[in-house]
Amino acid sequence: VQLQASGGGLVQAGGSLRLSCAVSGRTFRRYAMGWFRQASGKERELVARITWSGINTYVTDSVKGRFTISADNAKNTVYLQMNSLKPEDTAVYYCAASETYYPFREPDNWGQGTQVTVSS
Repeated sequence: VQLQASGGGLVQAGGSLRLSCAVSGRTFRRYAMGWFRQASGKERELVARITWSGINTYVTDSVKGRFTISADNAKNTVYLQMNSLKPEDTAVYYCAASETYYPFREPDNWGQGTQVTVSS
């Protein structure tokens, strides 16, 4: 499975960004998809996950009510809509695929990720 994350940037607190993860590969629909983030000096954390059917979704408590994960099967793309952004959301965001939805297994190799910076 090949993943390409994009959409990060600099935004003021209270603003919004939408991250995109373009997915390709012959068997990618077998995988659950997720977004992780890693802030400077902190461990990487799972922010949200989803199955391609869209039936199963999860967002971590710290972003609940502000972030939404979705999957567009026609475009083979997974999105993370981030609203009401806070400075503590500043991190590099990574798209990932897992053979299981739960537990969502971290990949052995991470892509470049996309930087999200929220100014106060």
